[in-house]
Amino acid sequence: MTKLSVNINKVATIRNARGGDNPDVLKVALDCELFGAQGITVHPRPDERHIRYKDVLDLKPQLKTEFNIEGNPIDKFTNLVLQVKPTQVTLVPDSDSQLTSNHGWDTKANITFLTDVVGRFNEAGIRTSIFVDPDPMMVEYAAKAGAKRVELYTEPYASGYLIDREKAIAPFIAAANMAREMGIGLNAGHDLSLVNLNYFYKMIPWTDEVSIGHALICDALYMGLKSTIQEYLECLK
Repeated sequence: MTKLSVNINKVATIRNARGGDNPDVLKVALDCELFGAQGITVHPRPDERHIRYKDVLDLKPQLKTEFNIEGNPIDKFTNLVLQVKPTQVTLVPDSDSQLTSNHGWDTKANITFLTDVVGRFNEAGIRTSIFVDPDPMMVEYAAKAGAKRVELYTEPYASGYLIDREKAIAPFIAAANMAREMGIGLNAGHDLSLVNLNYFYKMIPWTDEVSIGHALICDALYMGLKSTIQEYLECLK
């Protein structure tokens, strides 16, 4: 079964735009769980422009599903993750000023660094996933670094889907097959939506988790959060 993890960063962005606590990030996360989400994802950046480090601390004791924290493993982030001990940490090679994640790790070039970081999280009992482009070699070296999963960066699939979906999915199938060959789990995320999610799932049904935020929150503006989550879950059947 492929789990749906809802990324609630956009909820925090709306809150921060006005100040105060509306919308309430914690309540939204709990409602996502109530409406069927099987996980919650956050990506606290150093400038805290959406999810704040305090949000992460507030969320952990309240969540009943899998908690996934994404981010660049700088010292501040690493210390937070080791303190909170989420179900999963996803390592993303973002710069401090980056608007959104737009590429995966070069796991071969960074094998020494990633092996050290992954080792620390593994020792703490935290499942570690590495964000990678759909390249079998990057998946292979993520596994060699000790990662339990990879998350495939799916923007190239999403942008190519309406042009030629078979061509767009091909490198992701190759990368997913490598993950299976290496014996590690498979996640996917970035620009997955109601338009393209079901085809991705049908072609790579052994995907363990999809993490979706931006498109899901946009859809929820029209359909409501509960109905939207149900629609995304239908795409994973």
